[in-house]
Amino acid sequence: MRQGLVEKRQAIVRGARRVFGRDGYTRAGIDSIAKEAGVSSRTIYNHFPEGKAQLFRVVVVEGSEEVVRAHIDAIDRRLYKVTDLEADLVDFAHAWMSPMDKYRDHFAVVRQLRAEVGHIPQEFLDAWRAAGPDRALKEVAARFRELAEEGLLDASDPARAATHFMQLTGAEISDRTYQGAVPIADEERDELIASGVRAFLRGYERRRR
Repeated sequence: MRQGLVEKRQAIVRGARRVFGRDGYTRAGIDSIAKEAGVSSRTIYNHFPEGKAQLFRVVVVEGSEEVVRAHIDAIDRRLYKVTDLEADLVDFAHAWMSPMDKYRDHFAVVRQLRAEVGHIPQEFLDAWRAAGPDRALKEVAARFRELAEEGLLDASDPARAATHFMQLTGAEISDRTYQGAVPIADEERDELIASGVRAFLRGYERRRR
């Protein structure tokens, strides 16, 4: 697309993300999105002929893809060469949680998606999981499989190990912050992550004989 069209599309997606994150899927309207994006309703339909449904799917999927790229970067930077398993996993967990602050508008949409799950087409939910949570978990599982092969983890089921790691290091933070909506003190976040990593290692660290 020409540069002007690309910029217009980006403005629409950004505006839609803010509106969906604020109003949810069922209450959001094209007129509100157009106002937020600084464009006309006709311009939105020129880019997204199917209207709100198509735009919501794009917002959810593209936002998830951005977050997953940040997660893959965290894996590459923090778990590429492990020298101190506990310390490196703590650093990784911090890096994994950081997109919740960086991509606040996206996680606001995710909160609305979860709240309205009964009113959102299953195809949208499947697309979100495939682009976001499921892909992210798959990437962690792949690295945990390598760590098991390196003799650092005792993880015969790397996907299950990855799920347990995410739950132990991130679930309580997500719960206390209402999925990133409310901040918590750095000291509290540090303790939750550190204790979660310790609990994970009690179950999965390879014991030396």
